[in-house]
Amino acid sequence: MHSWSADFAALFSLNGLIGLLTLSVLEIILGIDNIIFISIAVNKLPASQQKKARTIGLTLALVVRSILLLFIGWIAGLKAALFHIGDWGVSGKGLILIGGGVFLLIKTWQEIMEKIYTDEDEIEHTGTKGKSTFNAIILQIIIIDFVFSFDSILAAVGVSGVVLIMISAVVISMLLMILFSGYVAEFINKNQGIKMIALTFLLAIGGILLAEGIIDSYNFSVPEENHIELNKNYAYIALAFALLIEVFNMKEKAVKRKKDLGL
Repeated sequence: MHSWSADFAALFSLNGLIGLLTLSVLEIILGIDNIIFISIAVNKLPASQQKKARTIGLTLALVVRSILLLFIGWIAGLKAALFHIGDWGVSGKGLILIGGGVFLLIKTWQEIMEKIYTDEDEIEHTGTKGKSTFNAIILQIIIIDFVFSFDSILAAVGVSGVVLIMISAVVISMLLMILFSGYVAEFINKNQGIKMIALTFLLAIGGILLAEGIIDSYNFSVPEENHIELNKNYAYIALAFALLIEVFNMKEKAVKRKKDLGL
């Protein structure tokens, strides 16, 4: 039986508090892709429903991650092969990563095509924005929450083995994301260049999830010392670089607009 008293003692120690702070920051970083997906997905809803959908989506992410932390043994079991295709093994984790990657790739590609070929003013005028139902958007968020939760859980276990510290960090990070997700969504949807960067980032994340699932299967065919690990940090660095360029572009446009207006 799990000892919660030992967890409380660990949480309120100096090392526990440092671990909580470190893990909370890490969870926020890992939650960026989740916030971006939710921000873009709920933009299809009428403005009156968007805040509610974001809050429900992020609350569900919090609930899913907290529950999964309580079943860390089950998650560890998902790393084992369910069946083999030749020398390659297919695990529960691999299936989730591949399924989530394919879902994100298809969904993001549809969003990109819609953005390229559909006029935003036309959407607002015709009311097409409300075409997606509230329940359909929430279902999409639940699916992607479940997939992204595995990264979050594995990172939490790597930083701290104390369940209460891991749950506390998830709660803190998700509450902060709920508070600031509206500002992030507004910024993304008001700036079309930023929105395209965000969509391209999600496309890259979908490809990475798919690649991770395939690599997970491949690793069953080679000794542990030859296992391949995919580093997703490059995607976050690329996102930061692209955002920096777009910020400079936005600044340049603002300065030129002021000059044109004689301000």
